[in-house]
Amino acid sequence: MGRVKPVLSVPLFTEYEDAAKREGKVLSDNDIDRLLNDICSAAELREIHYLWRPFLKDPGDDHVLEAAIAARCMVIVTFNKKDFSGVEKFGISVYTPQEFLRKIGEIK
Repeated sequence: MGRVKPVLSVPLFTEYEDAAKREGKVLSDNDIDRLLNDICSAAELREIHYLWRPFLKDPGDDHVLEAAIAARCMVIVTFNKKDFSGVEKFGISVYTPQEFLRKIGEIK
């Protein structure tokens, strides 16, 4: 993971955990916990000292923006690009996973 460092905040992590453990999940709680631990091990944890809420169309996504701003990220990678309209104000670009992998030369 040398070129890319994921960023987490506590609110973002709890969102991941909640989403992963919702009804209809595919993995067991133990498998989910192991996956979340791996994500935490790879990620840079950022404390949020300033809330930018409400800013985005979907208020549930504001914690993603806040983590990105706190970490001075250049990119947010998401399947929900339309929900992140306006983040360019903070110098942040938004890519889908496929667009991002193409941008960094991992796929053509």
